[in-house]
Amino acid sequence: MSLPTKLTDFSLAEARDAVQAKKVSSKELTTAFVKAVADARPLNAFVTETPEKALEMAVASDVRIAHGEARPLEGLPLAIKDLFCTKGVKTTAGSKILGNFIPPYESTVSQNLWDAGAVMLGKTNMDEFAMGSSNETSHFGPVFNPWRARNSNANLVPGGSSGGSAAAVAGNLCLAATGTDTGGSIRQPAAVTGTVGIKPTYGRCSRFGIVAFASSLDQAGPMTRTVRDAALLLKHMASVDPKDSTSVDIPVPDYEATLEDGVKGLRVGIPKEYRIDNMPPEIEQLWQKGIEWLKAQGAEIVDVSLPHTKYALPTYYIVAPAEASSNLARYDGVRYGHRASGPKDIVDLYERSRAEGFGKEVQRRILIGTYVLSSGYYDAYYSRAQKLRTLILRDFTEAYKKCDVLLTPATPGPAFGVGEKTADPVEMYLNDVFTVTVNLAGLPGIAVPAGLTANGLPLGLQLIGKAFDEATLFKAARAIEIAAGFTAKPTEWWRAA
Repeated sequence: MSLPTKLTDFSLAEARDAVQAKKVSSKELTTAFVKAVADARPLNAFVTETPEKALEMAVASDVRIAHGEARPLEGLPLAIKDLFCTKGVKTTAGSKILGNFIPPYESTVSQNLWDAGAVMLGKTNMDEFAMGSSNETSHFGPVFNPWRARNSNANLVPGGSSGGSAAAVAGNLCLAATGTDTGGSIRQPAAVTGTVGIKPTYGRCSRFGIVAFASSLDQAGPMTRTVRDAALLLKHMASVDPKDSTSVDIPVPDYEATLEDGVKGLRVGIPKEYRIDNMPPEIEQLWQKGIEWLKAQGAEIVDVSLPHTKYALPTYYIVAPAEASSNLARYDGVRYGHRASGPKDIVDLYERSRAEGFGKEVQRRILIGTYVLSSGYYDAYYSRAQKLRTLILRDFTEAYKKCDVLLTPATPGPAFGVGEKTADPVEMYLNDVFTVTVNLAGLPGIAVPAGLTANGLPLGLQLIGKAFDEATLFKAARAIEIAAGFTAKPTEWWRAA
């Protein structure tokens, strides 16, 4: 295999093959990425950079390779979303309240990656506590999308909440990154940055050591440049875990092995409810193209209905804040995290620590969550939302009697300008309109880059699979990837910044 002109242009799978064939050392590869991360500080993609740790891990990997003891991801530099606890390395969840928190333990997902030989470049920026669709709620400032519209210098958002991971992958600052997805936080940023992002089935990856937002919705997943890379990374992120009772004890397939099996005979469902009012023509046309691409490769197209889709967004914005208000009760200034100075009494300590530590969006969701769980409103809101959630899952179960996967748009539009939607929370929440159903139903969903807008910004398509059938999802995603032939890259404007 020939080496790319720049080592940072490798895909994860290519880098794995080159390192294991000793065409390039992990130290050389890691050094190139450490420099790329430092050069890209204008993007604000990282909260914490760990160059010394990365080079130390890379040197240890080279020793293993020399001894013939290479593990599957040996020596490959990755970025970790700052929601995953990393032992001895600051973990902030994008919040002031955890601004100085150094975990004494490692999340299961990141531990799985280190056990497979991966190298850590640092922790990526994110919306505070994963609450946001644009990476503008971070205490550490917004992340900027590596992409800009043609003939424009305006900064765009990278999507959220895994915006730092998406920007790091799109800007070639790492081979791949971890993300988490509670209502679209992997798939939406992937779609607007021209990268691949999969939210696995709920329970496929352990949630132990991931700072909780909404426990029945959160799921970790990979963010990569190609579908093959996502298949490779998920294989090593996923596992059953005795420390997480919601992780499921079923074997993790070798997704890469069946990636090229094609979609001949695959039944692809097209849900009519995803044709929303005022859908931009570019999204509609791309969706149509996706249908034609799969059809041309031998898939059978089936029309299906998911009648409760229109209730998905309001259901999500009751369930998620309710769980958040409960999960975030532990941040009280007593044991760890931000503590208000000179409190008058314990109540003053709680109130001021939380008021000073949480940003506006997090406070908004805690208030919503506490309200819908409160006496007198619990039945009117929370109980009804849970019933609707059951109906949303039932819609998918019915649809899957007629098809194997669903094809939908990933986002209602391309990346928008920084500051463009911050004034209207509801308009911001609408960015998740195509993604939240998947979390409510606990199903796997993947976003694949499929085209560019007229002014050169990436757009993605989403595939939704049956529970624990990520293998079929990867095959269908690979078919889209082949047909789309998406090779566009952002211009590296940040190097001149």
